[in-house]
Amino acid sequence: MGFKDCIVFFLAKFLFLESSLRLKSQRSILAQSQDPIFAHLFSRGLSYEYRAVNIDKGEQFTSEFDKLNPLHYVPVLVDGDVVISDSYAILLYLEEKYHQRPLLPVEPQLRALNLQAASIVSSNMQPLHMLSVLRYMEERVGPEEKQLWVNFHIQKGFGALEKLLTESAGKYATGEEVYMADVFLAPQIAVATKRFNIDMSEFPTLRKIYNSCEALPEFKASLPERQPDAAIRVARKKIKTLGYI
Repeated sequence: MGFKDCIVFFLAKFLFLESSLRLKSQRSILAQSQDPIFAHLFSRGLSYEYRAVNIDKGEQFTSEFDKLNPLHYVPVLVDGDVVISDSYAILLYLEEKYHQRPLLPVEPQLRALNLQAASIVSSNMQPLHMLSVLRYMEERVGPEEKQLWVNFHIQKGFGALEKLLTESAGKYATGEEVYMADVFLAPQIAVATKRFNIDMSEFPTLRKIYNSCEALPEFKASLPERQPDAAIRVARKKIKTLGYI
């Protein structure tokens, strides 16, 4: 079972921030920067074809993307006549449709715990440091206040998750298997540490979970630098630094 082929799009700015997935019949399109969905595709062994979308050029505002999501946000998933534009909803959809390596445990309490942890990340953390939000904050209050905003909300979310998962955590968030909580947590911690320089020493349980996830082949395969357009993005960054674009 699985997709015959997937087409993966990368939004080439602000690594680890934004992502998008599209399926059409047996085809899938994913715009990603280490997103929970992308990590999940790898964990299920779903094949894909990768394409790049340049957020600097505003390609998320094209008429084609507007048909998928008029908010011009990612992620977006299209599967036949089904259109879904939210990571949380997309992963639940994939959980129902593709049953290999389930994202949710059978035990009701652990199942609810995974859903709660994933919801904290997807509803109370990630939306508050989206590229569009950060641009708005910087325009309104300046870069220093923007960084304080990011730090406050990320640390608040991690504080809640640390308390929530301390008793349930084993190697991963709710034991010895990777589930939905881990799929959301690992990319969020990567964002926090690599993009916003958040110190994870205050959250030892989350740091341990992240270290376990970071060692997984599926996690490594989902890193932006492992994607087909990585060399192009590095070259573009160097050219931009030199002032040619």
